[in-house]
Amino acid sequence: MNHDKISIACPDDWHLHLRDGAALATTVPHSARCFRRAIVMPNLKPPVTSVAAAGEYRQRIVRAIPPGGSFEPLMTLYLTDSLPIAEIERAVREPWLAGVKYYPAGATTNSESGVTAIEKVFPVLERMQELDLPLLLHGEVNDAEVDIFDREAVFIDRILQPLCERFPRLRMVLEHITTRQAAQFVSEADARIAATITVHHLLFHRGDMLAGGIRPHLYCLPILKRDVHREALRTAATSGNPRFFLGTDSAPHPVNEKESACGCAGIYTAPAALELYAEVFEEEQALDRLEAFAAFHGADFYGRERNGARIELVRESWTAPARYEFGGDEVIPIRAGENIRWKLAGNGP
Repeated sequence: MNHDKISIACPDDWHLHLRDGAALATTVPHSARCFRRAIVMPNLKPPVTSVAAAGEYRQRIVRAIPPGGSFEPLMTLYLTDSLPIAEIERAVREPWLAGVKYYPAGATTNSESGVTAIEKVFPVLERMQELDLPLLLHGEVNDAEVDIFDREAVFIDRILQPLCERFPRLRMVLEHITTRQAAQFVSEADARIAATITVHHLLFHRGDMLAGGIRPHLYCLPILKRDVHREALRTAATSGNPRFFLGTDSAPHPVNEKESACGCAGIYTAPAALELYAEVFEEEQALDRLEAFAAFHGADFYGRERNGARIELVRESWTAPARYEFGGDEVIPIRAGENIRWKLAGNGP
């Protein structure tokens, strides 16, 4: 392999926040520049709880794709305590609808309408299992007595393991995993359980966010953990295990909502995500496994055809912009003003 240039099949982003309205003019081009498909999260205001609403949101995204682009948004429904089973039956008839997203009520951005008790959605999950519609999990509990750094591990014990036993044929994706426990659980589970891994959880640990001062643009949920967990995620991502795949969880917020007394959770990674994954895989001496992680594993798990087109990354340093226009405001991206070692060929920073 030429380590100054990498050619890979067009990758996909299996976990993405694009927001809505004027913000799409920024977020959609940033993802469409390198990703062929993306699973788009439904936590808008109001949440996307019907196939009709998902279709309308999809059209707004499509209108923001740059001319000549081939980006394909794959949509999701927001699971609530009262989501009708009829919507699940409608969803499986639409090839652009990829799954149903579970948020514990109040766990993260715009999750107020999420599930208050997992038992309330058992009938919906049963129908999803019958129709083979994947469940996408924000894997945290939201109990005040559980430390924020332990909420993913507790979720696995309290919610995920019982779900696996109760619904043995339901495909599930544990999104944006952050802990050694999650990586181990997925590694030891059967083939219907998979996980996405973000680039920011591969790059940073909680010391980067807190040591020497609070860095609000590294605040995300699930929150960054100890370095031992980051190392476990790096091992999982670069292992070649087909049940770990790329999901950026790129989640932009206006700068004033990040730099505030109660800042929003989310890191805007889309403008440089693929390039930074390449940095991680290079550091782990696993550049030869980047293509499968970014382009094959997710497509295979979701039963989608692998992308035929290819892209190139070149070893060419560039400086990430300090900020981007964002629907009349501004958003600060990952590694703002800092050097990035890889660059998408033919694409300006």
